[in-house]
Amino acid sequence: MTLTGSEGATSAPRALDDITVLDLTHMLSGPYGTMLMADLGARTIKVEPPGKGEGTRRLLETDPDYARDGMGAYFVTLCRNKESVAIDLKSEAGRNVFYDLVAHADVVVSNFGVGVLERLEIDYPRLAARNPGIITCAISGFGETGPCRDWPSFDLVAQGMGGGMSLTGTEGGEYLRAGIPIGDLGGGLFAVIGILSALQARNRTGRGQHIDISMFDCQLSLLNYIGTMNLMSGKLTERNGNGHFVHVPYNTFRTTTRPIIVAVITDNFWAALVDILDDEALRDPAFVSQPGRLVAKAFIEERVQRAFARESCEHWMAVLAEARIPAAPVNDVAQAFAEPQTAARNMKVTVALPSGATIKEPGNPVKMSSSRGDVFATPPTVGQHTDSVLRDMLGYAEDRLQELAARGVIGRPASTA
Repeated sequence: MTLTGSEGATSAPRALDDITVLDLTHMLSGPYGTMLMADLGARTIKVEPPGKGEGTRRLLETDPDYARDGMGAYFVTLCRNKESVAIDLKSEAGRNVFYDLVAHADVVVSNFGVGVLERLEIDYPRLAARNPGIITCAISGFGETGPCRDWPSFDLVAQGMGGGMSLTGTEGGEYLRAGIPIGDLGGGLFAVIGILSALQARNRTGRGQHIDISMFDCQLSLLNYIGTMNLMSGKLTERNGNGHFVHVPYNTFRTTTRPIIVAVITDNFWAALVDILDDEALRDPAFVSQPGRLVAKAFIEERVQRAFARESCEHWMAVLAEARIPAAPVNDVAQAFAEPQTAARNMKVTVALPSGATIKEPGNPVKMSSSRGDVFATPPTVGQHTDSVLRDMLGYAEDRLQELAARGVIGRPASTA
């Protein structure tokens, strides 16, 4: 596997180097979770159908802007650091190969519809009978219980039903989903939390367990204090654009270049901002504390906007940073990756492709003081590692590999198929 990264040469192990994950996921929620674990060192083996592989490979695969080496941006990002083993799980022989893998694995992650694992005969009870230490994690739209368990779901469905869309947008305007697919990504993040928790529990008990992740549940959890406010009072939080229902000024403001964000959440920040803007109308004693500012929110934000409109975002960022007032430019994606902080944190990384070409991708946000740092491996072609995994991990001989391939049970690398 081709390894790249700023700290790839170090001999220290990565945090999850001793963990083996069997990855049955597709699209976004599951692949994102397994990508994070792979970035942290878990040996992550994609188990996908022989031939064309799993469906994420098809997304953008022929797009002239968003594909390289026949792989679209989805797959080339989500499947870095992973190996690929092609197995027909719909066949009994294929399931037997999978069962052999499970006996040597720690975690199995999937995001099929509810009931698919049982139909394929690879659900937790069956796998645990073969490996009592196995941990399985299934991500679905609504989880494995409740009246909505069989409903199909994707990111937009989770965002809408989970309440977050009702909070996003301007007062009286259209409801908006978050630009980042937080419905899908939230499922992947909570899956990793569940898996790491189950691994820790296994250290105590010696036994694995099943983890049931609902994207809907995750969205309700992310409501956090806003959800509690509603449950306490019965009142709904209104859409407030980029503003805040407590803090003032806390919003985006136009400048002569790009917009700027200012987040005044303490009275000390307010005092410093008033000195910088030097607007006598903002020195009203009623505005010294938060309750007074909230009453006069519209007036204050209009005066702050008037001041910011006189200079560039870059000018105001320098002044506000000097005063240690929370502020930021509103970056587009290219500007975000061009930030010096991005380079300093290794959050734009190089990943090699099968052809030897390279692309840039978002890095790994988990920075650890002792474990080995960022290492990024080439995303696999379909079945690229079938031979090496089945031979080296399971001890399959060449004649058995040939026989399984001839029957269509496995897909081998192109050089041996």
